[in-house]
Amino acid sequence: QVQLKESGGGLVQAGGSLRLSCAASGRIRRINDMGWYRQAPGNRRELVATITTGDTTNYADSVKGRFAISKDNAKNTVYLQMNSLEPEDTAVYYCRSVVEDTDLMLNTFWGEGTQVTVSS
Repeated sequence: QVQLKESGGGLVQAGGSLRLSCAASGRIRRINDMGWYRQAPGNRRELVATITTGDTTNYADSVKGRFAISKDNAKNTVYLQMNSLEPEDTAVYYCRSVVEDTDLMLNTFWGEGTQVTVSS
């Protein structure tokens, strides 16, 4: 089994910054793409940012220029640096990863989410 654990959420004022982390653990042979998604109350879960094994990044238009995704392969960890936060960024942020486990099975895993609240 593979587990994803997010951390770094919290309450911040508009214009502030937060850094989210997501560490993958368990029966990991290789991690493929990793990414961050978010879901605000009453809304669908949406993509925030993704990063491939080749370090190609992709961002939602709403966060371009403000958020940056990165990863540490040695730690099986993906990060999301969030700057210039806006109240509209308030949501539960979820980590997602496509992982090849030690049985050579490829599956998608999600973390439990971390709350980010931006006050105006």
